[in-house]
Amino acid sequence: MDAPPRGAMTLVCFVAIALVGYGLLEMGLYWGECVAHKQSVKIFHFAFPAIPLAAGVVILIRAKAAAKWISDKFE
Repeated sequence: MDAPPRGAMTLVCFVAIALVGYGLLEMGLYWGECVAHKQSVKIFHFAFPAIPLAAGVVILIRAKAAAKWISDKFE
């Protein structure tokens, strides 16, 4: 693998992992806040941060195709 596709793959993986981390962090913080204040967890507020989490997982699954697309766009 030469330099441009490897750089694109690194970028795609970094963005995907950042989205997964952000989604997990937001879900964990909301759950922790509900436990600390003894409130019930609202499904919408708990599922809303799952959107970047799901997007990150999909990007990680399709990382090779996304990296190829990015590298083709920059050529």
